[in-house]
Amino acid sequence: MSSASCDVRNVVLVGHTGAGKTALVDRLLATAGPPDRQNGDRQTAQTSYVGHADPERRPARSVSLTLCSVSHRGLTINLLDTPGYPDFVGELRAGLRAADAALFVVSAIDGVDGATGMVWAECAGVGMPRAIVLTHLDHPRADFAAAVEGCQRAFGAGVLPAYLPEREAGASMRLVDLLSGRVREYPDGGCRELATPADLTGRYASARAALVEGIIAESEDEALLDRYLSGDEPDTKLLLGDLETAVARGTFFPVLPAGLLPGSTSGPGAGAGSDRGVDRAGGFGSVELLDLFVQGFPSPREHLLPPVSRPDGSPCEQSHGDPAGPLVAEVVKTTTDPYVGRMSVIRVFSGTLHPDDAVHVSGHGRATARHADHDDDEQVGALSRPYGSVLHTVGECPAGGICVVTKLSTAETGDTLSDRDDPRYLPAWSMPEPQLPVAISARSRADEDRLSTALGRLAVEDPTLRIEQNPETAQLVLWCMGEAHSDAVLERLAQRHGAAVDRIAPRIPLRETLRAPARGLGRQVKQSGGHGQFAVCQIEVEPLPAGGGFEFVDEVVGGAVPRAFIPSVEKGVRAQMAQGVRTGHPMVDLRVRLVDGKAHSVDSSDMAFQIAGALALKDAARAAGVVVLEPILAVDVLVPDEYVGAVMGDLSTRRGRVVGMEPIPGRPRATPRAVIHAEVPASEMIRYAIELRSLSHGTGSFTRNHRGYEPMPPQLGDALSA
Repeated sequence: MSSASCDVRNVVLVGHTGAGKTALVDRLLATAGPPDRQNGDRQTAQTSYVGHADPERRPARSVSLTLCSVSHRGLTINLLDTPGYPDFVGELRAGLRAADAALFVVSAIDGVDGATGMVWAECAGVGMPRAIVLTHLDHPRADFAAAVEGCQRAFGAGVLPAYLPEREAGASMRLVDLLSGRVREYPDGGCRELATPADLTGRYASARAALVEGIIAESEDEALLDRYLSGDEPDTKLLLGDLETAVARGTFFPVLPAGLLPGSTSGPGAGAGSDRGVDRAGGFGSVELLDLFVQGFPSPREHLLPPVSRPDGSPCEQSHGDPAGPLVAEVVKTTTDPYVGRMSVIRVFSGTLHPDDAVHVSGHGRATARHADHDDDEQVGALSRPYGSVLHTVGECPAGGICVVTKLSTAETGDTLSDRDDPRYLPAWSMPEPQLPVAISARSRADEDRLSTALGRLAVEDPTLRIEQNPETAQLVLWCMGEAHSDAVLERLAQRHGAAVDRIAPRIPLRETLRAPARGLGRQVKQSGGHGQFAVCQIEVEPLPAGGGFEFVDEVVGGAVPRAFIPSVEKGVRAQMAQGVRTGHPMVDLRVRLVDGKAHSVDSSDMAFQIAGALALKDAARAAGVVVLEPILAVDVLVPDEYVGAVMGDLSTRRGRVVGMEPIPGRPRATPRAVIHAEVPASEMIRYAIELRSLSHGTGSFTRNHRGYEPMPPQLGDALSA
């Protein structure tokens, strides 16, 4: 098995949840066999569930990026299985960064959803090569032709089938290769190649003509086009070369069928076969997919590398995927194994990574997500490639390869590894801001002791998780991408780190201010027992405009309050403002004038005037009335045009004000979208990440920024003080 850059294919599997990505990876692993199977062993490959040694622990859905490496026709194929649920977009972005091509997995029953269409547009924006596999074709309601038409409507021009499934009543499934004309039949979980027909007629002939014309046109092979138009039959090898060119340009997208056979199971080790052309999981399409990866997908050398700079931001010469060049690698995923320790999935973009190499680790620009900037030197441990739950040791990882490195103590997801003497830096991929706050509290003292360490490790592993210790509400808040993401985080805390926590309702940091100007009198007179206390102060209080802060004005005349005690009055007023006078929230935007007071030559003290100042503010608040202020967010919601009306109506029910809307220019055939600008109370936005996803069928997103404070409706403020 070769590990040269030209003999590696890095493929990320993308698709909505339930499309069958992970089951497909399991079947590809079973079909190709483990990487070290070089002794002619013809036994069925035991793959287990991807990333789980115990099939009984298989979760309901994938929640993290999983790397599996297989070998096919002498090439290494790295399969990156991504979660389909939108909450785990961070894992998806990491897979897209590490891969050179994307395989979109689409259910022939459910079709293309809006979220998958958005990922397709994102890949189109960077010109990533793509192909499509239609799954669940074994289902009675599946219709291959209708599913292809659905993909063509959703994804645009260039979507054409490379194989056609054929099945007559009571007969075995057959796949017709439209390029070579070969026919594979899958009887009883096996596979056999039938005699190549002299020609393809009917729908096969028209489908082949469309495929050949599409490949030649998108590859811009004018010589072959002239020969084809003159009536010459193109050579299959030439067509395969042009197929790779067309796919690499990101303008041609072959469609392949895949599915199970009646009586087969999708579990590991299902079915058996003795030839490389057998789908060992009891289905069809796996061998054809592996052939497509080898023959139709580009090598890493054809992938445009991300821009590289020095850690200090200064420019440096760009690397171009040369195994002999300077080392530039990136941590695309970090996880912790209870037995192995920290494990880092590394994509090497330039140079060659060896065990025991001394490397420089750079991480910058993510301090807001608790990833402090750092530049460290570390030593690489063992390198390996995963096959299911088993790690196979490798001697090196050249440019274009992906490997697993254990026990890197400071490297985090998104960090760059480079030569210690020639450090370089790759900017981490962009991540959406988490928008769902989840407040938690430790269930016991033992859990509290483990919680800080556990959260630190989760922050290293998951760039989409933001941890906040809110100083105003004294709550520990986890900012997550959605409900499924928060469930996964809490499960990891409990099961992997032994820190059990409870969800609590997030508190909104409210404010108070006075409704109108007022006068207040504070008296602290105590003459019984011990040293007495005597302080009287009279203040005038008026509200300031929003954001006006706090002003204290000394207007005492005639020494009614000694100069030494005037700061004490201000200190008492400030202390009472911090505590609030009605709902327990801080008071803001006040001007306080100290106009009069009394003192005693013996019993007056600093503490007495602090108490009097606080009492005076309370007295003024009773006279003027208190207004509760709530934080208002400036919200920008990005949704397709078809959901604009529903989103605007929903914002209105949240006491929001829509202040504007603007269309977003898109690429041809892209779904028209618009940004809605609104101002919404923060208390109405706590679960908006979940509700917007439901409202827009997973296609909407939003950002929020603090705009200021506004009075809360009286009925809601009264409920707080009741």
